[in-house]
Amino acid sequence: MNTTENLYEELRNALKDHQVSKNETLIEQHSHDESYHKPSAPDFVIYPESVEDVQLVVKIASVYGVPVVPYGLGTSLEGHTIPYDRGITIDFSEMNSVLEVRESDFLVKVQPGVTRSQLNKELKKYGLFFSVDPGADATLGGMAATNASGTTSVKYGVMRDQVRDLEVVLADGEVIHTGSLAQKSSSGYNLNSLFVGSEGTLGCITELTLKVYGIPEHTVAARASFPTVDDAVEAVVSILQAGVPVARVELVDEPSMKQANTFSATNYKVKPTLFLEFHGNEPGLKHDVEFTKEIVADHRCDDIHFEEDNAARNKLWEARHNLAYAYVHGNPGKKLMVTDVCVPISELAGAIKHAREQVDKLQLNGGILGHVGDGNYHILLMMDLSDSQEVKNAEHLNEQIVEYALGRGGTCTGEHGVGVGKMKYQQREHGHALQIMEKIKLALDPAQMLNPHKLVHQRREKS
Repeated sequence: MNTTENLYEELRNALKDHQVSKNETLIEQHSHDESYHKPSAPDFVIYPESVEDVQLVVKIASVYGVPVVPYGLGTSLEGHTIPYDRGITIDFSEMNSVLEVRESDFLVKVQPGVTRSQLNKELKKYGLFFSVDPGADATLGGMAATNASGTTSVKYGVMRDQVRDLEVVLADGEVIHTGSLAQKSSSGYNLNSLFVGSEGTLGCITELTLKVYGIPEHTVAARASFPTVDDAVEAVVSILQAGVPVARVELVDEPSMKQANTFSATNYKVKPTLFLEFHGNEPGLKHDVEFTKEIVADHRCDDIHFEEDNAARNKLWEARHNLAYAYVHGNPGKKLMVTDVCVPISELAGAIKHAREQVDKLQLNGGILGHVGDGNYHILLMMDLSDSQEVKNAEHLNEQIVEYALGRGGTCTGEHGVGVGKMKYQQREHGHALQIMEKIKLALDPAQMLNPHKLVHQRREKS
């Protein structure tokens, strides 16, 4: 037997039969995520049911020197879960229990395979909700691994802001906790922040304690259309400067509004549009709504429509969340590439204008949208992978907007993470600090067995 076969047999003997799979369909499923990056299949897939199972897998894999790649639902967009050095993919779908709801502390304890919608369904019984909403119904372990955010981050913050404690299995099989139940602490290094966003390169998350919120007493959504993208972005800046406690503020450009109408069977104006949402009590929201009307009017808003009915609000946000799928269905045979830069709010209008100029200059099919309340915007690009020039143009566009963002104090990724797609920008963004990150990686995973070829290390040295 070779090394892989020996490892497979040892894990089969140590775990239950259904927990270790070489099924070709499952292997193919775990060879890619939702990105355009080249697939690569693992040798086999493990389905742990407990932290002890994860410890066992990691310890045995370390003896054989075989890579281990954690996997949630495969909704990532930069190749995070693609096992380029093959090895073991650990799929956490069987560890999907909500373990404890501490409603008086506004905390919940979950396993990593719990999805966002699953958690919110459970929390609703307690009048609570989990705030981070990346659009995809991702697992909470995966969301922590990539420091996910989304439409509500302007009010509630990103994934890192919600994590109170993590249980993590390290490369040597040791289990640690990174935090506590306390609301704040001045004790030691902040390991929560270190492991959130580490993309499975430092350890396997096996449990999360997360901050949750009371369901707002009243919610109002709105659509505001503008003559230009600049007008829309400048309106957002004014809303934030005025201190309006907006919960969501999303930009959708003209081409994207057209795609949304076609895919979601809506009849919204085909103009640059802000999708907004306000949370609070009814008297307070009336004041916020009126103030917002005045602000957007100062920026040439030609139509604003408010929705208080739950069904109408859901339809509005479904249209926004389904935009990526709208582009995919509207361009059969092409692959979606999603860019993901974030800039200071004061630089946002110029960044989006620059992005549109580049899209048009390179004659690419793409729409601009994003969580503009925190300076994060995306270009949804549809490209034909068989057309080398189109692929080259798309990659050039991505480089152009990243360089623009970095040159103005921004970042190459606001929420999707680094994976393999953004590694080439890490030195440019972090400078000498990248070497510190590499030292941390080597200290915690000296054999580079945890999700190798990702985030900070270009390649895992094979023995």
